[in-house]
Amino acid sequence: MKTPFKIFSLSLLVLLAACAKKEVKAPQAVLPVPSDAQLAWHEMELNAFVHFTTNTFTDKEWGFGDEKPSVFNPTAVDVNQWVTTLKDAGFKGVILTCKHHDGFCLWPSKYTEHSVKNSPYKEGKGDIVKEVSDACKQHGLKFGIYMSPWDRNRADYGSPSYVEYYRNQLKELFTSYGPVFEMWFDGANGGDGYYGGANEKRRINGATYYDWPTTLNLVREMEPNVIFFSDAGPGVRWVGNERGIAGETNWNSITPDTLFAGKGGIEELLGTGNENGTHWIPAEVDVSIRPGWFYHAKEDSLVKTPQQLFDIYLTSVGRGSTLLLNVPPDKRGVVHENDVKALKEWRALLDSEFKTNLAAKAEVKADSYRGEADAYAASNVADGNKETYWSTDDNVTTGSLEISLGKVQPVKYIVLQEYIKLGQRVKSFNVEVWKDNAWQKVAEATTIGYKRILKFDPVETDKVRVTITASKACPVISAVEVY
Repeated sequence: MKTPFKIFSLSLLVLLAACAKKEVKAPQAVLPVPSDAQLAWHEMELNAFVHFTTNTFTDKEWGFGDEKPSVFNPTAVDVNQWVTTLKDAGFKGVILTCKHHDGFCLWPSKYTEHSVKNSPYKEGKGDIVKEVSDACKQHGLKFGIYMSPWDRNRADYGSPSYVEYYRNQLKELFTSYGPVFEMWFDGANGGDGYYGGANEKRRINGATYYDWPTTLNLVREMEPNVIFFSDAGPGVRWVGNERGIAGETNWNSITPDTLFAGKGGIEELLGTGNENGTHWIPAEVDVSIRPGWFYHAKEDSLVKTPQQLFDIYLTSVGRGSTLLLNVPPDKRGVVHENDVKALKEWRALLDSEFKTNLAAKAEVKADSYRGEADAYAASNVADGNKETYWSTDDNVTTGSLEISLGKVQPVKYIVLQEYIKLGQRVKSFNVEVWKDNAWQKVAEATTIGYKRILKFDPVETDKVRVTITASKACPVISAVEVY
């Protein structure tokens, strides 16, 4: 006969065994969430824009459309120099201006005479789009296209036949030069132009003229995973400026139902996103290494310095966006020496500042973690695995992580990442360091998203504490790095 004590002990063992087997469920996603293609785009972090067309030779930014194809006459094109320069600087993709507002095509389009096929370049046998696409494949970079919806050369711009022309050219590009990771179209639509000799102003309704849903579906049939960039996405959105700055608060979500490329008055919304937006449409930060987008000799002394490029990195990638830096080839058809030098020194600065993650494999403690299950423990933020994360119970939307650095050493950057597969959550947080036997606040910010980098005055410490002070739901932090 079992004694009451034995019965109690047996019951306790059964209960403990049951608890040990109890599975702690992962947090539910906070919608919207990124697609697989958007996740891959976030992880690229650095992409390059390449502006190259007749404007390079006419010293204009926007060609009028009356330029003769013979103007396009580079003497020493070396697209491998472009691509290797960009790769060495850390870029993961290249987006080429296949056709700018002037309508000149860098490939031998069968739908127009206003193209490289009627230029002196390789005696009309050249194809810049193919050369760049092939070079990207050779060197392991992704290839993207910019094709302006506006065309100041076409006589039929503003009529339905031009939209058909635009779609025909998209078919040429996507069937002959892919794979294409991103298609870029901007909000410059309509105005004065040559228009086949009409030389007049033409206005279109940007919300309806191009019938974008039909056009984008056409492209998706050829390239299902392509990312579409425009003011309103639908893949990624414009950041609202061309200075290299994302909003200090930067939500990846917006509600795009009334947005379209070229709509005015939405710059602030594009920079910050909307906490309660219905769609995951993150911001892409486009900026040029020079004052202009095309090469101009008078700007050779005005190339952004490595420090300026580093600061832009902090206000783009460091605020959860992807940086799209324009690097325009010169009249020879190569990236100018000044630009190459700036890019090399910028890369060296990045590598120096972020050389050693002091938090790698560090001891990390949290004030709580989800179900006290190892799958959601604090140590996950320092394990170097992007698929693991620290999280709290569903009803806990604040929390602290304390990272022990092992010894007192100088720190001046902290890098945080959310596990965005479950949505963007954090609304505010702060960073403290242990100094003079007390916690001292060194930084605070709002959103994190894919990545947040905070720079503060260098300080000597052996412990760093990150406190999430507000979140839409339980936080899911996949990485904390200290430099």
